[in-house]
Amino acid sequence: MKKILVLNGPNLNMTGIRKKSVYGGETLKQINDELKLYGKAHGAKVSFFQSNHEGDIIDVIHESRDEFDGVVINAGAYTHYSYAIRDAIEAVQEFTPFVEVHMSDIHKREDFRKISVITDVCVKQICGYGKDSYKMGIDLLMEIL
Repeated sequence: MKKILVLNGPNLNMTGIRKKSVYGGETLKQINDELKLYGKAHGAKVSFFQSNHEGDIIDVIHESRDEFDGVVINAGAYTHYSYAIRDAIEAVQEFTPFVEVHMSDIHKREDFRKISVITDVCVKQICGYGKDSYKMGIDLLMEIL
């Protein structure tokens, strides 16, 4: 069974509370519970980490090299400007593939959200499919692992 980490960045703990029209009404826990079952049905043990703190996210990215076969990352707002997270992914990408996901279509939102500094160090960017973006990320990792 492949080990996949779903890594969520800042404010994603507010999913289901904040901007329901953009992110939907399910909480992050509800989404994670569904993803855990989805992963199991597709041969993956899915684990989860969420933080509002950049350094904690970087530490988990570094640790992913030894603990996970692949990572689905929704870096939240850090997507648009965190070169530190980008560099952390780049440091481990040859050992652990990353798929960037977003529930909303970042290319159809505010101008600053259209920029991703992590896309080029990830296998692919998947956005605009709500919680299914995560499932598509898991599927892609299972294909390439």
